[in-house]
Order: sequence, then structure tokens, then C-alpha cells
Amino acid sequence: MEIILATVVLGILLAVFIVLPRLRSKSVPQKRKVSSNAQNKAVKSYSKAEVARHNKRTDCWIIIKDKVFDVTSYVEEHPGGDAILDHAGDDSTEGFYGPQHATRVFEMIDDFCIGDLEI
Repeated sequence: MEIILATVVLGILLAVFIVLPRLRSKSVPQKRKVSSNAQNKAVKSYSKAEVARHNKRTDCWIIIKDKVFDVTSYVEEHPGGDAILDHAGDDSTEGFYGPQHATRVFEMIDDFCIGDLEI
């Protein structure tokens, strides 16, 4: 009886310490790997005047910390509604770093980056 109980306890411990962590790590999305072509690709630069022309719901670029982002595809999904359009074609740094944004927004914004702001 003791052997059976010890086997069951060891089986449970094995599942808790070995199997479950492996299952959890598979369900966590992996960070996207940047190909060597993307790393070697020249970064495009945009003037403030060029960014300013993209100031509509259907063509929306913003500037955040001297980087240019095309957020046109995100405008309709923006949880803050039309607030994203308040600085369309302009610098949105202050609003972007406001208290209303969860930390995940800092990870997802990189997907929209199209270049640097000419200084």
C-alpha cells in the first residue's frame, strides 16, 4: 500500500514540476524573429511635412519619439475611439505615454513602425 501511495505522489510531483511547465511554455507566444534581411534593410526617414499629409481616418500616420507609425489599420480598433485621430499626422508621444495605455501597447506599436522622423 505504501508503495502505491508513494508512486501516486511521485507521479503527481512529476506532473507538477516537469510536465505542466512545458505545457505552459508552449502556449506562450514566442517573440517574432527578425530576419537578417529585415535587419539589413535601410530605415526610411520621413519629414514632418510628409507625415502631416497622413492625417485622416483612412490614412493615419503618427509620430512617437521621433519614429513614424502608420496606424491606419488600427484606427477602427483603437479602444479609445477617435482619440487616436487627435494627433493624426502629428506628434502623439504625449498621448501615447499617457496613463490610459496598458503596457502591452508598448509592445504592439512596433508592428506599425514605418521609419524615423527626419530631424
